[in-house]
Amino acid sequence: MRKAKDIMTKAVHTVTEETGVEELARLFQEKGVSALPVVDDAGGLRGVVTETDLVAQDKPLHIPTVISLFDWVLYLESEKSFREEVKRITAQKVGDICSRDVATCTPETSVSAIAELMVEKKAHLIPVVEGKKLVGVVARLDIIRAMGA
Repeated sequence: MRKAKDIMTKAVHTVTEETGVEELARLFQEKGVSALPVVDDAGGLRGVVTETDLVAQDKPLHIPTVISLFDWVLYLESEKSFREEVKRITAQKVGDICSRDVATCTPETSVSAIAELMVEKKAHLIPVVEGKKLVGVVARLDIIRAMGA
């Protein structure tokens, strides 16, 4: 049974939380990838940023519906989600737009388990970690290549 360590990409392009969104856009173009792991100085995984995260900055801001009742203003939607949406749209750094809740695997995870994880989480890229340290990534193309091998 093939495992992540057999198909993963070990020479991984990464960014940090401090990488600017303009540099991120350039990296997506230059490297020809649609997702990049976000790491700290020690190589620990902090999240994943995708082209979708970057494109989401250009979507229009949805102003929440409110009701004014006497001197009160009642939000009909979450005020917290509105604040988060404003933060994403005005983001200047990768740390402001990346996903933190990332599905990961270990080098010993089976390819079929990784494929299932990709489908369940709708992920294009699964970071491979040992402890918290990033050691590689498995992309959808890696899974497809493994099917043909």
